[in-house]
Amino acid sequence: MDAVREAHGRLREEIVAGRPEGVRRQHALGKRTARERLALLLDEGSFVEVDLYRRHLGTGMRLSSRPHTDGVVAGSGTVDGRRVFVYAQDFTVFGGSLGEAHAAKIHKVLDLAIATGSPIIALNDSGGARIQEGVMSLHGYGGIFRRVVAASGVVPQISVVLGPCAGGAAYSPALADFTFMVRGTAQMYLTGPDVVQAVNGERVTHDELGGAAVHGERSGVAAFVCDDEESCLEEVRYLLSLLPSNNLDRAPSAGPCGATEDLRPELARIVPVEPNRPYDVRLLVEELLDDGEFLEVHRDWARNVVCAFGRVDGETVGVVGNQPSVLAGVLDIPAAEKAARFVRFCDAFNIPLVTLVDVPGFLPGTEQEYGGIIRHGAKLLYAYCEATVPRVQVIVRKAYGGAYIVMDSRSIGTDLSFAWPTNEVAVMGADGAVNVLYRRELAAAADPAALRAELVAEYAEALMHPQYAAERGLVDDVIDPAETRAAVARGLAVLRDKRGEPPRRKHGNIPL
Repeated sequence: MDAVREAHGRLREEIVAGRPEGVRRQHALGKRTARERLALLLDEGSFVEVDLYRRHLGTGMRLSSRPHTDGVVAGSGTVDGRRVFVYAQDFTVFGGSLGEAHAAKIHKVLDLAIATGSPIIALNDSGGARIQEGVMSLHGYGGIFRRVVAASGVVPQISVVLGPCAGGAAYSPALADFTFMVRGTAQMYLTGPDVVQAVNGERVTHDELGGAAVHGERSGVAAFVCDDEESCLEEVRYLLSLLPSNNLDRAPSAGPCGATEDLRPELARIVPVEPNRPYDVRLLVEELLDDGEFLEVHRDWARNVVCAFGRVDGETVGVVGNQPSVLAGVLDIPAAEKAARFVRFCDAFNIPLVTLVDVPGFLPGTEQEYGGIIRHGAKLLYAYCEATVPRVQVIVRKAYGGAYIVMDSRSIGTDLSFAWPTNEVAVMGADGAVNVLYRRELAAAADPAALRAELVAEYAEALMHPQYAAERGLVDDVIDPAETRAAVARGLAVLRDKRGEPPRRKHGNIPL
């Protein structure tokens, strides 16, 4: 028995250590190994591995070696004491390519996560499908995608791209709730530079085609972009600390901190009274949330809307806010998609929503209309209308036209609506309204400028005064800006036990 134990222990140590030349090559690329990454992500000593001895059964070309683990380290551990299931692709074994055995290990982890109601974290570093195993590689991907979709809205799913993620492999991050990428080492695309050049003659590098900057700023595939693996995995841990383990649990609470009585006079200084002057809504978010801490999602994509997680009086909330410092805070196609996806995630996992409104409307122009702004804007409308979580709207300054409706107005189901005393809620701004209503009169006037100023003042006084929406029950209270944090905290406390049952149906048909 001693001899058996010794042989078994030696084999286990060799598998865990990995091939020395492969480890050296990985480090030379500026990347950590799969096990080093898991050590950074998980609580010390918490990792329990499954299928350590798994090997492929393929007999195809150039498959003479049969290394253990088959290129993926899979199992379970804890993050801040909470159970998670993980898999980390091992680029030192077959370039992390996915074959039948590799996929089966991932299938097992996904099944266990769904069964136990635990978050799923995928660390991607793979060249894609294992060509030598043919269609079984594709079959393996299909099994992953089916399980990821089954887990959607049941447990949080986080995908971390730490190296190449090509071909079919790219759809796992695309289906995840949140995707992280590391600058300089992560690339994600369906067809690589060689194929692109062969098809259309375009010469492009791996990073130019699918690097972290591309997906963080242009495509919106990456929700978070980090400078290195260590900060990336630390950010994953922080995100998990704000999320529930599944759709039946509450997010971890930090305990009340007196937010219901917390006055913030700085808020009135952040937001200019003039409706067209820009400011950074993130400064408002800092004042609203506990300790000024928040985690912004898609920070560099669709920057005219801000989506962030934080806490109010110790409880996790999702914040959506128009960003007047970018495109004046208008809603366009990317902004509508970004906010809609965020709202739907919060609703799926019972995270209350706070919406900060300062929006002049939808972005006009042929590019937006031809691109389908009607359909894409309807995604955000659908997401809010469908949401049953506690919802609090704060009209900070202006809210015009259809964009007012879409930004969680009373008409589409917000539970509580507060407005600052400088708010303007109307079909459009006074200048635009006068130009439409009095076009002929202005053209015939001896002094058009004077008449326009008079009519603008008259329109604003009649239809845009701060109490107009409140008098009609569309705003619950007109509050001093300094009281915003306290009012939101009290509102969320009132709504904490809200329950909403959707109508009986298989599912709705969101305008995708």
